[in-house]
Amino acid sequence: MNDEQLLRFSRHILLPEVDVDGQQKLLESHVLILGLGGLGSPVALYLAAAGVGRFTLVDFDQVDASNLQRQIAHKNSSVGLAKVESAKQSMLELNPSVKIDVLTEKLNENGLAQQLEGVDVLVDCTDRFSSRFTANAASLSSGTPLVTGAAIGFDGQVVVFDRRRHNEPCYGCLYPGGEDEGMSCAQSGVIAPLVGVVGSLQALEALKLLLNVGVENPCRIQFFDARNSVWQSMALAKNKHCPKCS
Repeated sequence: MNDEQLLRFSRHILLPEVDVDGQQKLLESHVLILGLGGLGSPVALYLAAAGVGRFTLVDFDQVDASNLQRQIAHKNSSVGLAKVESAKQSMLELNPSVKIDVLTEKLNENGLAQQLEGVDVLVDCTDRFSSRFTANAASLSSGTPLVTGAAIGFDGQVVVFDRRRHNEPCYGCLYPGGEDEGMSCAQSGVIAPLVGVVGSLQALEALKLLLNVGVENPCRIQFFDARNSVWQSMALAKNKHCPKCS
């Protein structure tokens, strides 16, 4: 690291869990963010600010005025732009040294798995079960750790699936399939700061994976009830009959 980077990331370097070696590891890391909406916005901004060195951003959508209520990576001037391009601009304004590749297409399982070559963490910030199942399948086939989140109404959840851990479950163990595809922000609504809470936790979990902090902990799903500001967590065991990972 040069002197500018030592100053920029000094608050990280003060942490014994990070230090100079850990920050250097972040600078050499590659994260793929799937979805640059409400969840993807804080994930992208915090990881760029934290010093992750390389990103692949994947989203086929464009910025709409209705997104601006919660998708903080985008501005009024971004309406009509591809979300990946808008998010890229915001990330570079925070940290000009990050390297960012963008994809404005909807990837299937094989396409996403190919993009995960050389990627250290996949962060799933999509808002539909079909996209989460695609992320799960690509994570399983590539062995890339997956951080997935969801936010709807006043309820959020985050879970980390790390295949490097023994007997780790997958997203299919939690949701076997057949869920209602109508459950999205566009149909059900979402309170604006909730996506910031959930996305920020996703960013934190991604950093912990990159820094190898807490990775020995068993898989847990974390629920957030924003109405009452209450967090709950539940251990998630592998389903030996899961059609995805068993």
